[in-house]
Amino acid sequence: MSVSGDRARRHTRYFLNWARAAAPVHLGADVDMTRIEEHRAAAREAGRRYSVVSYLLYAAGRIVARHPEARAMARGVLRPRTAALPDVAAKLALDRRTEGGERVVLTAVLPRMDVASLTEIQDLVDLCRESDPHDLPGAAAVRLLSQLPPPVGELVFRLGVRSPGARAQRLGTFAVSSLGHRVVDVFHSYGGTAVTFCAGRVADRAVVRGGRVVAAPVMSLGLTFDHRVLDGAAAADVLDGVVKRLEGWHGDLSGTRGEPRDGAGIRPARSGDRPGGPLGTSP
Repeated sequence: MSVSGDRARRHTRYFLNWARAAAPVHLGADVDMTRIEEHRAAAREAGRRYSVVSYLLYAAGRIVARHPEARAMARGVLRPRTAALPDVAAKLALDRRTEGGERVVLTAVLPRMDVASLTEIQDLVDLCRESDPHDLPGAAAVRLLSQLPPPVGELVFRLGVRSPGARAQRLGTFAVSSLGHRVVDVFHSYGGTAVTFCAGRVADRAVVRGGRVVAAPVMSLGLTFDHRVLDGAAAADVLDGVVKRLEGWHGDLSGTRGEPRDGAGIRPARSGDRPGGPLGTSP
């Protein structure tokens, strides 16, 4: 790798070295994306495009807002404890190229994921994907890290994510990563947050509805959680809530907020392949 390429990835190395202190555990679930794909198709006919990532950001933001343990951070070594993070912001991983042509992972923190509409989220995603890498939020910090000598750069990175406020500002309160643009069904990554959502591709698969096998668009969704911050049962609740939000999607194209009709966050839907009841309902 060239010297410039090494510099372009220094921020990633600093993050990986820092992330070794975490205790990542991986969960996974299949998501029936029928309602999402219907909504996307209707939106395209109306002249609007929504990415799968935007639906995931929307659903995850609402669910993480309901689970304080999913937006916290581990602190301390001699006296381990957790600290709450302010707001609900998502760290979105982006595949971008530098001016020199090097392919690198950059990130952008998207605020207000608990209240932003689907259209607002899509606008933010488009802005991050289409803007110059130098204009991304946090780009100046990445450039600084690439210019500092490695020992100094790593220290600066660690100090920059030490406090809860700085952590939320630079790494978000939950993370989202997607490899759905390729033939990737399942993957797991750790984004430096209590929970990280990892989306694979949407592909037609066999599901059972009403005792019959039918084809449906299905996405494998992974969730990596930091076991220092929350336990498996709580993480499973978060993943379950996001899956139900996606499978029970309900929204019109005028508001496109996808708000469910009941207070539990799940709108009753058609019979599906989930044990215990119709698709999108609790057992």
